[in-house]
Amino acid sequence: MTLAHEFRAQVDADDTFRRLLSSSEQLSYDPNSEIDWETPLDPTHYGLNPEWSTLYGTPLWSEMSEEQRITLTRHEVGSIMMTGIWFEMILQQMILRDQYVKDPAQAEFRFALTEIADECRHSLMFARACSAMGVPQYKPHRINIELARFLKTTAFGETSYGAILVAEEMLDVMQRDWMRGDNVLEIVRGTSRIHVVEEARHMAFARAEMRDRLADLWAPRRQLAAKVISIAAYVIATSMVRGDVYANAGLDKDRAMREAKENQHHHNLMRLSSIHLMDFLSECRLLTKASVPWYRAAHML
Repeated sequence: MTLAHEFRAQVDADDTFRRLLSSSEQLSYDPNSEIDWETPLDPTHYGLNPEWSTLYGTPLWSEMSEEQRITLTRHEVGSIMMTGIWFEMILQQMILRDQYVKDPAQAEFRFALTEIADECRHSLMFARACSAMGVPQYKPHRINIELARFLKTTAFGETSYGAILVAEEMLDVMQRDWMRGDNVLEIVRGTSRIHVVEEARHMAFARAEMRDRLADLWAPRRQLAAKVISIAAYVIATSMVRGDVYANAGLDKDRAMREAKENQHHHNLMRLSSIHLMDFLSECRLLTKASVPWYRAAHML
């Protein structure tokens, strides 16, 4: 890349960061006042659109009572929210490490800290929603917790922002459906609306950072980034709904996990929801021979 191209790219990126800052100032929400936390939950409403349940379309789903379906979806959305909290804590640390001693006068630095503030509010919002639904804590497998600990400690540049982007994209598509679901709990619709609006800026930030870091990147480092991001995507996708949600909904856990694992309807939803993300990763030359199998295993390709 020539000096002129580098300068132009820097100007474009700075313009993106300034627009994101302006958007944050004009369109941000306080979940404490935007969401009605006091009204009792409607007992006939689901935790998420039934079509997004991991068991929707399976033989077990057809055998379940309406009450069991409602209970299951509330535990599923609670598990997904807790996975979101887990990853939001990871991404905050990765962003802080990346922005360490950068110029605080720059729009990039200021938006990075704005995003961290947003993520803190989102985690508190999800935690309060889980509490309101009476959902217990759902934690990832121990090995995934330790893999994530390694990632947040060692990830850099394009790897950090790539992992951030795949997590945000997955949740974004789901929540765009949940916030429009007439039969979905109002607190889930409300938290989804807030998250979708504010995460749109976060995804634009991650894309801008990735394009900047990937420009003329040394080929072996690009290959490494592609592999790490794909593994992160797999871990996040497979950590969203924990097996205990089925037992807590009164189902046979082993049978439920078996049918969920083979649920083609849910696999197709995951692939459809990942189309734009896969297009972006392809544009960035991050769909490699080593990374593609991980996306296929997560049913994202």
